[in-house]
Amino acid sequence: MGAAVIRVVLGHRGTMVRGALAAVLSRENDLDVVAELDRSDDVLAAVARRPHVVLLDPQLPGRIGIEDLCLKLAGRGVLVLIDHEAIAATSLALVKQAPRIGLIATDSSTDQLVEAVRDVAKGLPVVDVRLAVAALKAGDNPLTDRECEVLRQVTTGATAQEIARTLSLSAGTVRNYLSRILTKTGARSRIEAIRKAQDAGWI
Repeated sequence: MGAAVIRVVLGHRGTMVRGALAAVLSRENDLDVVAELDRSDDVLAAVARRPHVVLLDPQLPGRIGIEDLCLKLAGRGVLVLIDHEAIAATSLALVKQAPRIGLIATDSSTDQLVEAVRDVAKGLPVVDVRLAVAALKAGDNPLTDRECEVLRQVTTGATAQEIARTLSLSAGTVRNYLSRILTKTGARSRIEAIRKAQDAGWI
């Protein structure tokens, strides 16, 4: 049976959700969750465990954005969990990587998730058509994943120094991101940038 077991690396920012997903997958005889991680950097490092499938939260924090992470995981089976409600905040560039990466909605059943993991491990395409259509309708987001992440941190009232600590960046780098965000959104202030990005569904 050892050769038939599918090794899964799970990357999700939510501790409770991550644990629940791991429990669902682990109760299947042919699935083995070899790592549960909450940062993108750690997910990339976990490739050393030779997973067949990497199951990802698109808003996973860390130094590596989700788009870059998926590109760096080329050759591995990748399945991304996307919330219909937050589809506009999901980069179109990420969706365009389908069917090389799998896309599954968070409102899928546990059985559908298990089958999707098995299909991705076999190299079969897994794309939720509703997600792809919704992402296309949302339009291309001019902000990068990291810029969106920085702007989401701004909505909490965090300072550049606090954002830097949270995202493992320097304060100067955060200020550069904020400057680019203002330019791309055509906003005169952080508050206006937040409003524009939220109205467009980018964050």
